[in-house]
Amino acid sequence: MIIQILFFILSLALSLLFFLYGFNQYYLLNASRHYAPPALKEASGNLPSVSIHLPIYNEKYVVRRLVTACTRMAEAYGIEKVSILILDDSDDDTVNEVDALADEYARKDFQIEVVRRGSRQGFKAGALQVALNKTPEEFIAIFDADFVPPADFLLHSIPYFVQDERLGVVQSRWTHLNRDSNLLTKAISILIDIHFVIEQTGRYAAGCFQNFNGSGGVLRKKAILEAGGWQADTLAEDLDLSYRMQMHGYRLLYLKDLQSPGEIPPTIPSFKVQQGRWTCGSLSSARKILPALLSNRRIGIKQRLQAFIHLTGYMIHPLMVISFVITCIATFLELNNPHIVQVNTLLPVAGNLVVVSATTISTLRNLTWVFLSPFIALCMLAPWISSVSTIRTQKLSLAHNLASLLVLFLLGFGLSLNDTRDACRALFTNRNWEFGRTPKYANLQNKQDWKLMRYQIPLDSLWIGELAFAILGSLAIGSAVQQSNFTSLLILVPFTAGYVFVFVLTILQSRGGKAS
Repeated sequence: MIIQILFFILSLALSLLFFLYGFNQYYLLNASRHYAPPALKEASGNLPSVSIHLPIYNEKYVVRRLVTACTRMAEAYGIEKVSILILDDSDDDTVNEVDALADEYARKDFQIEVVRRGSRQGFKAGALQVALNKTPEEFIAIFDADFVPPADFLLHSIPYFVQDERLGVVQSRWTHLNRDSNLLTKAISILIDIHFVIEQTGRYAAGCFQNFNGSGGVLRKKAILEAGGWQADTLAEDLDLSYRMQMHGYRLLYLKDLQSPGEIPPTIPSFKVQQGRWTCGSLSSARKILPALLSNRRIGIKQRLQAFIHLTGYMIHPLMVISFVITCIATFLELNNPHIVQVNTLLPVAGNLVVVSATTISTLRNLTWVFLSPFIALCMLAPWISSVSTIRTQKLSLAHNLASLLVLFLLGFGLSLNDTRDACRALFTNRNWEFGRTPKYANLQNKQDWKLMRYQIPLDSLWIGELAFAILGSLAIGSAVQQSNFTSLLILVPFTAGYVFVFVLTILQSRGGKAS
């Protein structure tokens, strides 16, 4: 019975942690309804100069599209006021394409330059810091290789800096070039929309700390320097810098109506790389930033709590894995089987041995879960309410996105092991992990074009763990059915289905796997 008590306490602790993240989703959803950007005064004709930084690494398929979009943006803003720095860390024939582009647009009188370092030290953060030291302009716009910024992007963002000297960042909303490429891209687009339509919007409306998303934004150079510049000790240099800037008194403006279209990973292996990088980067940033932030009494309690939830958001994945594992163990040990005859046990209470009956423990446990069940249900519904809300906010058809929601459901469970691995890397090591790039293939028309292109992700050994978890879950499901323990199936079935889904697509879509 002591094992039952330990499992009950652990389950209760997990439930309380899930409450923290689940109910926060409702808080942000409600706050997002009150979003309103500051009124923009009529801009004067004398707008400041801007430098556009384009960090790339082996992007032969998308670099021309990116540079072309940025030159159009420069023309709209004023070609004499915009410089373009291509921060090229490539080690393949992307180098030739970049040089050709720079020559082509230099002949058209654009201020364009290629910056090469000779190594990838510091990865994206290292490239941005080198470019920062070469930039005389006060404002810096940053776009990743897979983005296609609109021509009027600078015209709609820079004027906010002119009227607010303490504005450090303007972040736009990411939209999607290849939302309809396949069911996976449709599902991932909903996931990203939750962040930009609800979470970013809600944090801004509530006056909480926010983050620069690494692309589709403009930063004030002075604020970057005062905050300590770009630092490569996390894989989320954007999140890290934006928090340091806000702790130095600069504000971040989120413009929901200013859109930056980008490309979504079309395969499970590429999405796993991206999610793993974001998980590791976010949690390493939490380790770095939270001690000083949480102890800073000048920052309000609400802001500190929201910062904690924001920076540790990817902890939800280790919590999910732990929940799955303890449910499997509890099922195999038949800890939740009401037909098992239980005996009394001795527990130390206040220094004395007290006889506690199994019936008492079972009754107390059942009453606790009856009380908590409505809250647990609300927490489980929070991600789906957010998903539906983002679909409706964008006036998309809910009926046409039901299959996408199903894929998102499977991804949510199936990727938990992948993200838990990277969470452990962030929390339990001090190593600077490699920046795993997400392959980009341009705006695909043929849903299977990626199979014929370079930059495929090799098969990761994590598939062994995903297969093991799929088998473990299947055995636990069989055991639960034999015991008539149908409550456990609410956890076991979605996790197992998710692990099977991710495992199969990982095998099929990784380099060396067979085409689907």
